[in-house]
Amino acid sequence: MLIKNIHQLIGQTPLIELQIPVPNQSRIFTKLEMFNPGGSIKDRLGQFLISDAWQRNLINQNSTIIEPTAGNTGIGLALAAQQYKLPTILIVPEKFSAEKQQLMKALGATIINTPSNEGIKGAISKAKSIAAEIENSYLPMQFANPANPETYYKTLAPEIVTDLKNEKMDAFVAGAGSGGTFAGIAKYLSEYDATIKNIVVEPEGSILNGGPAHAHRTEGIGVEFVPPFFESIHIDKTLTISDDNAFQQVRYAAENLGLFIGSSSGAALAASLQMAETLPPQSNIVTIFPDSSERYMSTNIYGN
Repeated sequence: MLIKNIHQLIGQTPLIELQIPVPNQSRIFTKLEMFNPGGSIKDRLGQFLISDAWQRNLINQNSTIIEPTAGNTGIGLALAAQQYKLPTILIVPEKFSAEKQQLMKALGATIINTPSNEGIKGAISKAKSIAAEIENSYLPMQFANPANPETYYKTLAPEIVTDLKNEKMDAFVAGAGSGGTFAGIAKYLSEYDATIKNIVVEPEGSILNGGPAHAHRTEGIGVEFVPPFFESIHIDKTLTISDDNAFQQVRYAAENLGLFIGSSSGAALAASLQMAETLPPQSNIVTIFPDSSERYMSTNIYGN
């Protein structure tokens, strides 16, 4: 396959049926989003946010992109901004993996860290204050931008339906950070087949199930506030997965499937297996593996 630039490799990631024991003779299918060129599902978002802003004349060749991020969105934005030769400033809480921050810098982005205890809210506040000081700056604001769920409604969701062909889908299981991935796909699938159950996954320390917010090791998912995108979609269930369970599945995937998955993927796998216990026999469950373990090695993701 001959391509002209790296951006042509974004999307059309493989869908794999996991060859593992699943309760009730059910099956688990997952999109391997680490096959995007920047290594995560957020390459789709970065490309869509920048191209959307350009087409709507919200940015021009003199703009500066500023965004609060846990990492993967920053990589996706920096990759997309390269195409337009735009400088990027990314506000990242200190706690997030060193590898992701190094990759953002490698793509030419400027990184500004905020205290870990301020969470993503602290990064959002800092990003807004920096944007106020820089003329012609643009804040995509993935946490509130409707282009976020639209990205996945228009790209990843129809890919899933096409990839599955004639296989019936019984449940969609995925994590939520900004909430855009889950909201966009859940909306599309509900319109496609209203019987599909939409199951959102969060780590302990996230607030969707009503528990108190606190620190967690699972990166890329978990919310400090309810994503505004969730107001317009139907969620059948929220599953809270412990860090230990998520990381156990990370190790299991490597040892049994040869898949190097990040902790949010481990949580998605744990939740999918849990859902298989409650769904009717021979159900088909679709989930998302957003990124790989390679960008978390400094966090001792394999525990060895």
